Amino acid sequence: FIHSFIHSFSVFLDKDKLICSICLDLQKDPVTIPCGHSYCLECIQNFWSGEEPKAPSCPQCRQSFTSRPVLVRNTILAELVEDARKAELQPSSSEPTLKLQENICPRHDEVMKIFCRTDQKCICSLCSMDEHKGHDMVSAAAERAERQTKLGLDQQKVQQRILNLEEDLEVLQQAVEAINLSVTSYQMEEVRKVEELQEKMQHEITKLKKTEAELDQLSSTEDHLHFLNNYSSLSDLSVCTDLPRFEQAQHCFDDALKAVSEAREKLEETLTDQTTKISDSVDVFLPEDFRSREDFMKFYHQITLDPNTANRNVSLSEQNRTATWTMIKQNYSSHPDRFAERSQVLSAEGLTGCCYWEVEWSGGVFIAVAYKDRSGAGTWDESVFGFNDKSWALRCSNTEYTFYHNNRCVSIAAPRSSRVGVYLNHKAGSLSFYSVSDSMTLLHKVQTTFTQTLYAGFWMSKSGSMIRLLK
Repeated sequence: FIHSFIHSFSVFLDKDKLICSICLDLQKDPVTIPCGHSYCLECIQNFWSGEEPKAPSCPQCRQSFTSRPVLVRNTILAELVEDARKAELQPSSSEPTLKLQENICPRHDEVMKIFCRTDQKCICSLCSMDEHKGHDMVSAAAERAERQTKLGLDQQKVQQRILNLEEDLEVLQQAVEAINLSVTSYQMEEVRKVEELQEKMQHEITKLKKTEAELDQLSSTEDHLHFLNNYSSLSDLSVCTDLPRFEQAQHCFDDALKAVSEAREKLEETLTDQTTKISDSVDVFLPEDFRSREDFMKFYHQITLDPNTANRNVSLSEQNRTATWTMIKQNYSSHPDRFAERSQVLSAEGLTGCCYWEVEWSGGVFIAVAYKDRSGAGTWDESVFGFNDKSWALRCSNTEYTFYHNNRCVSIAAPRSSRVGVYLNHKAGSLSFYSVSDSMTLLHKVQTTFTQTLYAGFWMSKSGSMIRLLK
C-alpha cells in the first residue's frame, strides 16, 4: 500500500524538487544532511572535499557543521526519484506513444539521455562507450539548454520578418492608392504588378506565422529528446528566403514613388527647419562631433553596481565594480528593487546629462540602460533588459552583437572586442554603443526621447559570464 501511494504521489510531485542542486540532475543515492537538504551521495562528498580544510557546510542554506555529518541514505526520497525516472518513460494522455519510442535507443533498448555533438544525434550510455567512444558528448539537457537560446533568436528573426513584410504591405497599399489617383496608360498593369507582390508577401506571412507557432510549441516542450530531434528541421524553416523589399520593386510604380518622393522632400524640409530651431535653443553635444576616445573620456562617469538590485546568482566584487554569474546563491537581504528571476543588476548611480562609461565582458552578457521602475519581480517582458519598452540592451557573445529594445532585435556585423563603450546624451535622447580596441567602432545608435533617469544595467545570461566596470 505504501509503495502504491508513493508511486501515485510522485506523478503529481514537481520533478524539480527531486533535482540535486549541485549536479542539476535527478538525485542518485540521495542522502539528507542535518539542515534538511538532500543531495546525491557523490555530489555532497565531492563538494565537501573541495571545502577542506574549512568546516563542511550546506551548498544551499550555507549552514556549517563542526565535522562531516554521517550520510544516511534517504529511502523514501530514493523511491520517489526512481518513480520519477519511470514516469519519464510513460506517455501522457496528451502525447503520442511515438514520442516515447523515439526516446529509446533502437540498438540497446535503453533511454537516450546523451547528445553526441560529433554526430549530432541522441544516444544512450552504451552507445557512448561503443561506436561513439571519444566523441564530443554532453547530456541531452545541456544541449537542449544551449539550443533553447538559439531557438529564441530564431523566433525573434521570424517575428522581425513578419513585421517587415506587414510594413511593406502597408506601403504597397499606399502605392496602389497613389497609382489609382494618377492617369496613365499603364495604370492597370502597374496595379496588377503591385497586387501580385502583395499576394506573395501575404503568402509568406501566412507560412511564417505557421512556423512561428511551431517554434513556440517546440520551445515549450519539456521533453529534451523530442526538442533535439525536431530542432534542426524547424530551425531551417525559420531562415526564410527574402522576397524583394518594397524598395526593390520601384519600377512597378514610378509615378506613385515620384509623388511620394515630392511629399517626403517637403516633410524633410519642414523637419529640418524645426530641428534647426530646436538646436538653436538647446545646447546639445552630439557624439558625431567626437574625433577620438579621448573626446568621449571627457564625459567619463564613474559607475558602481547596486547590491540591492543584484539577483542572488550574481556575485559582486572589486568594490561593486565587477559582477559574475555564480551557481551558488548569494546571501543578499530582501529588497523590493532586487531582480528575482534573471541574473541582472543595475548601477547605483542614476544617469542624466552626458555620460560615458566602459565595460569589459566575457561569456555572454547584455549591456543595457533602463528605467528603474522595471526592476525587481515581474514577468519576463517586465524585467528582462531589451524585452520591454523601457530598456535598451546590447547582447555581446563570442559570435555576434545583437541590439534589443521592446522585444525586437537587430543583428550587428562588427569586429569582436572584449570592451564596450557606452555614450549617453540624456537631454538629446541619444544612446550609442561602441566596440573599443585600438580604435572605436560604432555598433549601434539610438535616437529617442528619454522621460526618466536612466541606470546602467547588466545581464549575465550564461554560466561563468562576467562584466567589469573600468575605472
